[in-house]
Amino acid sequence: MRHPTHRRARLAAAGIALALAAGGCGTASADTDTTATGDVVVDQEIRALLPENVRQRGSIQLATDPSYAPMESYAADGRTIIGFDADLAAALGSVTGIRVELVAADFGSALDETVAGTYDGVLSSMTDTAEREKKADFIDYFSAGTAVVVQRGNPHGISDLKDLCGKVVAVERSTVQADLLRRSQPGCGADKMIVKTFRTNADALLQVRTGRAVAILNDFPPAAYLAADVKTRSYYQLASTVQYEPGLLGLAVAKDNTALRDALRAALDSLIRSGRYTELLQRWGVTNGALEASSVNGGS
Repeated sequence: MRHPTHRRARLAAAGIALALAAGGCGTASADTDTTATGDVVVDQEIRALLPENVRQRGSIQLATDPSYAPMESYAADGRTIIGFDADLAAALGSVTGIRVELVAADFGSALDETVAGTYDGVLSSMTDTAEREKKADFIDYFSAGTAVVVQRGNPHGISDLKDLCGKVVAVERSTVQADLLRRSQPGCGADKMIVKTFRTNADALLQVRTGRAVAILNDFPPAAYLAADVKTRSYYQLASTVQYEPGLLGLAVAKDNTALRDALRAALDSLIRSGRYTELLQRWGVTNGALEASSVNGGS
């Protein structure tokens, strides 16, 4: 949510595949000291990088806002958090030998609560930006731009950001999509957008579905998912095939928690090398966001 405000480039949007592919566990290289437990392969060198208190606790808690399928959302039971980010968290746990849990949280305050020590980090399609890097370090794991989502049938003929001038637009608060709308206002002249912000993406989507807003801005994977998934495609569609301001999504960790940052980055690199990362991207139909390698604070 979710991507940087310092770039103005646009990308043509690729189609999103929704077929689910079976995922498998990654395997470690022959020269890596590993311990296998069932389907879990623990890299002992990476595990040793973890802070001692994390190893003793046996878990890592990452804040997420589960209203952003296919990245993170609730399953049909209304409790279990599923999606690419959830599977990535589990895979990071399989490498470190530590349970990595996604905990439902408010997106707008998750970063500050991580800095305060409430959570170990944030894994919630959060864009790595220079402003956010003042509070946390970001382990970049995905690339995405912003898309405009409208009601099915596009009754207001929206095809570009400029078409939102003079109209009501919904957006989740504290996101870079909200920043993008704010920075686009001067282009509207006197006919300003009426931007309404909401605590969750689900709340903002409801405004579009019920006709109280003409559009919502989302990262491309969730936007394309809304337009294609059988449960939502009768309500939403993409306004165009344009992505605005492509950038990097990152797992955020407090700046003073460098040991956890380095361990999680090493685990992510292991997943990329083993092919497990690619399998998870394929499982959730988000291969267009794949990175060839991780980075730290690559969004600044």
